Formats: sequence, structure tokens, C-alpha cells
Amino acid sequence: MKFNAYYNTLLKTIAMLIVLSTTAIAQENLQDLPKYGEDSIKCVENISLYREFFRQWKAADYQSPVVNDIIGPWRWVFQNCPLGSENTYVDGVKIMQHQIENEEDIQAKALLIDTLMMVYDQRITYFPYHFRTGNPQKGAILGRKGMDLMTYAPTRYEESYQIMNESIELEGDNADGTVLIYYFRSAVRMVQESKIDTAALVDIYDRIIDILDHNIVGLTQAGDTRWVEHYRNYKANIDVTFEPFASCPDLIRVYSKKWNDNPDDIELLTKITNLLDRRGCQDDPLYLNASVKLHKLQPSPESAYNIGRLMLREDKYGEAIKYFEEATHSEDMTKAFNAYKLLAETLRALKNYPRARQMALKAIELNPSDGSPYITIGDIYASGAKECGDNEFTSRVSFWAAVDKYNQAKRIDPSQTEIANKRIATYSVYFPSLETIFFYGYEEGKPYVIECWFREETIVRAAK
Repeated sequence: MKFNAYYNTLLKTIAMLIVLSTTAIAQENLQDLPKYGEDSIKCVENISLYREFFRQWKAADYQSPVVNDIIGPWRWVFQNCPLGSENTYVDGVKIMQHQIENEEDIQAKALLIDTLMMVYDQRITYFPYHFRTGNPQKGAILGRKGMDLMTYAPTRYEESYQIMNESIELEGDNADGTVLIYYFRSAVRMVQESKIDTAALVDIYDRIIDILDHNIVGLTQAGDTRWVEHYRNYKANIDVTFEPFASCPDLIRVYSKKWNDNPDDIELLTKITNLLDRRGCQDDPLYLNASVKLHKLQPSPESAYNIGRLMLREDKYGEAIKYFEEATHSEDMTKAFNAYKLLAETLRALKNYPRARQMALKAIELNPSDGSPYITIGDIYASGAKECGDNEFTSRVSFWAAVDKYNQAKRIDPSQTEIANKRIATYSVYFPSLETIFFYGYEEGKPYVIECWFREETIVRAAK
């Protein structure tokens, strides 16, 4: 492919830059190098010249053709006085990004990307410390380098991954949130291309979330609500990306080891329970054990409710009761309502019908417009029917009361209609037969008062 004169010059420049960069990196003592190179006057002149053009370009929102006037003097400064000004590299990134984004030729674009990478490398070599704080800045620069490589050359994902991995190792909790997002995307690409396995991705995810959580806590304590929101958005972005790769076995492996190392770490236990809950990994014993441990260290009605539900799934009804009782003390009326309802259903399973009914009535007090507690009371009456009589008639009258509650449920709450109708169809067949009703001296359609472990006024009905 033929290039115009500009690209011929560019190719030569690239070759020269590679030589110069390699030579520069080999320098053992930068302090021995003159700040403005061998020709200080020309260096200062070219810095001033390119900076003036750069200011004009920036004032035009980086849309002016004056960018073409920047290239010559900027390139001279880059080659001849690398210690002249750190702006050479800050501005150089912007210049190269512009050139890349406006270049259509594939080969030329690849060369420009390489130049952009060299700008980052040379900045690390000559300005390894932040000009204001004096702190090392290699990690931060590598982060931006890795993001740009991932953006402009996505096929070089493995190189991007290595660059950003080093950046995060250097920066630790100070790693930039955007770098973390790009790093995780590059890690996902590594998994997709079979360069690393999903277990490694879980470790990377855990490492990144730890950094984000650390910053969220710190920023919250500092009252910086704007940046707290930014970091929460970073976290949400990574969670969405992680979703397809979060296998339960890998999560269990990673977090089991972490918990074994730090069994009383409340923050870790919270992370374990939240993550396993989000990923649908509640069946593993780790989830229940971590939930119970967290509740012991930091009890709350909400955690008690979650543990109670887990106990129900394992048919541990007796253990579930104490947790649901704690959960009923929640200040959130909806959560307290749900706790009373599940407590009633648990007590029914244990055949403690009087107390089960009492808890269902508590739920109704909290939310009279929800029909589900009436379904529960109906189930309680049906389950305990035989306890209300010792003959063919009295042992069946509770089914009338059960059906009454099902009808009441759908009357006050239409969303319960389907389940109520199924229950009515199931238990209506258990009503006393017409012959039994006559035999015991009653008449269909007449009022009847059930006097048992509960008292209900109902209507005599025959089985259908």
C-alpha cells in the first residue's frame, strides 16, 4: 500500500522513536541527563511553539486543523528533550488519540497505536513521580495505557490485561474505577479465549470488588456522595459483566478459603451471603453457615428472616421458628408481615395449630388487604380438622371453616383467586356427606358454630 508524504515521514519517525525510547529506558541515572537536552534553546522554543498550537486546538474543542501544526514541534521535543516537560506526554496522549480516531488506514493506525504506547512508556521512564505529591505514578499511567490499548486495539486484549494487572498491583486500593472496569473486561476476554479459567476470573472479581468496597466505605465516611455513586456504578457495571461467569462451585471454592482464614470478618461474611444470594448459590452449606455466623456477630431481623427461610428449605422447622420470631421485630412492616406469615406456616407444619393461627392473625393486623394469611388460616383449619371431633361429622366440620377462609382471601385480595379456588376444590370433597349431616340432626344451609381449639361461625354444607 502506498502512503502519502505524511505517512512516509510518520513511518520514519516511528522507527526513530523506537530507537530513542529504547536508549532512554536504558539510562541508569536520569539526573545525569540535561533537562532540555543537548540544545536547550531549541528545546524551549519547540515546547513553546507546540504548546501554543495545542492551546489553540484545545480552545477549538480539538476540532481545528491546527493539530497538524502541533505534530512537528511536539515530535522534536519528544525525541530531543524528553525531560523538558511532563506536558509532552500528557498532550502527546491527546494528540495520538486524535490521530488514531481519525485514521482509516489499518497499518497506519497500528503504527499510531504503537506510538501512543511509547508516549505512556516514556512518561513512566522520565517522570516516574507525580509532580505535586511526589508519589510514584507508574501504576496510574499504566492503567490509562491499558485502557487505551483495549479501546484502540481490542485484539491485543492479552497485552492490555497484563498492563492493567500490573497497574492494579501497584495502585492497590487507589486503582481508578474505570481502570478496574476495563481490566475486568480484558479478563473476561481472556476467559473467552481460554487464556485463563473461570476460577481465575472469580479471584479477579473478588480482588476488584474488594477495592471498590474499600473506596465506597472511605468515600461514605468522607461524605463524598457524588463519588460514592460513581463507585457504586463501577461495581454494578462489573457485576453485570461477571453474571455469565459466576459459577457456584468457583464462588464456593474462593469464599470458603477466605472464610476459613477470617471466620469472624463481618464484612467478608456480608459479602459471601450477598454474593451467593445474588448468584443463586444458596443450596451450598456455605451460604447457610455464613448466614448463621453473620447473624451471631451482627444480629438483625432481616438476617433472621433469611436464615429462617434457609432452615425451611432444609425442613428444619424447629430451628426456623426462633429466627422467624426474631424477624417479626423488623421495623419494616412488610418484612414483619412476611415473617409472621412464614412463622404461621412453620408452626402449622409442626402441628402447633393454635399458635400458627395466632401468628397468621398477627400478619392480618399488619396488612388487612393481603389475602395470603387467610389462605394460611384455611390451611391450618384443614390440617387440624381431625382434632376438632371424634366422629364422621365433627371431624369434618373444620373444612367448612377452611373453605370460608379461602373465599375470604379471594374476596379481599383478587390476586389470591387462583390458589383459593384450587384449595376450595380440594377440601370441599371432605365436607360431611348429606346422609351424615341428617344422621347427626343437622340441616344443610343452617348456621353452625365450630367449638374447637378455635371458634368459627359457619354454614352446614354437604360434600360435592
